[in-house]
Amino acid sequence: MQIKNLMSEDLITVDKDQNLTDALKLFRKHNVSRLPVTNNKELVGIISERDIANKLGSSKYESMPASRLHVSSVMVKDVITVPQSMRLGEVAKIMLDKGIGSVPVMDDDKMVGIVSKADFVTLAVGIAFDKITVKEIMSKNLISVSPTERIIHARRLMLEEHVGRLPVVDEGELVGMITSKDLMRAFIEFRKSVPEKYQKSQIKDLLVEDIMSKNPTFVSKDLSITEVSNIIMETGFNGLPVVEDGEVVGIITQTDILRLIEKLES
Repeated sequence: MQIKNLMSEDLITVDKDQNLTDALKLFRKHNVSRLPVTNNKELVGIISERDIANKLGSSKYESMPASRLHVSSVMVKDVITVPQSMRLGEVAKIMLDKGIGSVPVMDDDKMVGIVSKADFVTLAVGIAFDKITVKEIMSKNLISVSPTERIIHARRLMLEEHVGRLPVVDEGELVGMITSKDLMRAFIEFRKSVPEKYQKSQIKDLLVEDIMSKNPTFVSKDLSITEVSNIIMETGFNGLPVVEDGEVVGIITQTDILRLIEKLES
């Protein structure tokens, strides 16, 4: 199958000269986590919630409100694109090798669509995926945080480990999840509510338990990939903790499913 048969043709873009507040409104309105960035309708970058969380959490921009930052100062400029005729397995391999969540799809020099990990998850249903279980492809090297750790530590951990979500574990028990989206919203709200002169000291007081999602959805290691893919599609979550006998034993993400599809397509 060619990627043009999977890509989304409903292109939602943001101009490089718009401010971050505009990008945030588009994220919320269209329930997306990344946007192609254009200049005079030409593709010049891509911006994601993770990019914004990383930028707003850095010391250089720690007291700057989102309304004063332009999209161009946060976006990734070296955009990886693929032709619409490229095969699914090839695109999956590029996304895995480059560690990216989506790629714009081109027809010559024109952007005609975009494909994301979420699009690939829609393929992971049916007989072939009924026979594969979570434990066969889940990530067992669990990276987690405790509820009493600072959110600046959670941000640093996500950056170092190149992940967009962390299970929150207290004495071996899953108590929450924290994502790039949570961090992004927390940093923005913090700037709105705390006077600038106090921000540098008070940002250290924000804890994971203050912003994490509680009572998170989790799955069993014996669930089929079809069942997990359906849960991911229904909830919109990019990853799910795997729990056995009350203990977190791993996590399964869109990336794990993408890796499986790439393997089956090659």
